[in-house]
Amino acid sequence: MKLEHIQIQTSNIKQTAAFYQDILGLSIIENDSEYITIKAGNSILKFIENPQFQSIYHLAFNIPTNKLDKAIEWCKNKVNLIIIEDQNVITHFENWNAHAVYFYDNNGNLLEFIARNDLNNAQTEEFSSKSILNISEIGIVNENPLELGNQLIAKHGLSFFSKNNNSEVFAAIGDDEGLLILVRPNRNWYPTQTPSESNKTDIRLENNGNVTVLNF
Repeated sequence: MKLEHIQIQTSNIKQTAAFYQDILGLSIIENDSEYITIKAGNSILKFIENPQFQSIYHLAFNIPTNKLDKAIEWCKNKVNLIIIEDQNVITHFENWNAHAVYFYDNNGNLLEFIARNDLNNAQTEEFSSKSILNISEIGIVNENPLELGNQLIAKHGLSFFSKNNNSEVFAAIGDDEGLLILVRPNRNWYPTQTPSESNKTDIRLENNGNVTVLNF
């Protein structure tokens, strides 16, 4: 499943443009006073300005499976990686066969670089902004994650992530290429103490050749 286009909110378009362009080195393909559109590998990330918006989102980006250590080096002097424990910044997801690091954007959104060992995407080039391959995850907050997941499966032909222990508190729809992370409100976004909140999110995804538009 591919997350082709994600639309979320920001309270400051100019600062958001500066972060994604100047810090992460991504290309801005539309820049307006009310929105910006950013190319993140094979995905598009669009921010709509809402001066009253005070919440956060969670987004993950796939990076090459062999480049997590290089990504950590690249992040130095750009962002502060979140320490998990004992000065370590890497989280190992054994069930998912993946490794990740976390940091914040200018809005306080929780961003993640994740290297998934079951994807054939290793690269020989030095890590750079071009190594950000696609949007890998978007967090969706709902009172009934499992029920929402079943509804999405029934209506759009999607499927639960086979590597995840899906529950009434936390569920994942999709695969290693793209995931909808479904969580209950007020569940802290790992690895932070920031509780999840339901925020307006528009998604266009492609799954088995079918394009689906979802609005939350």
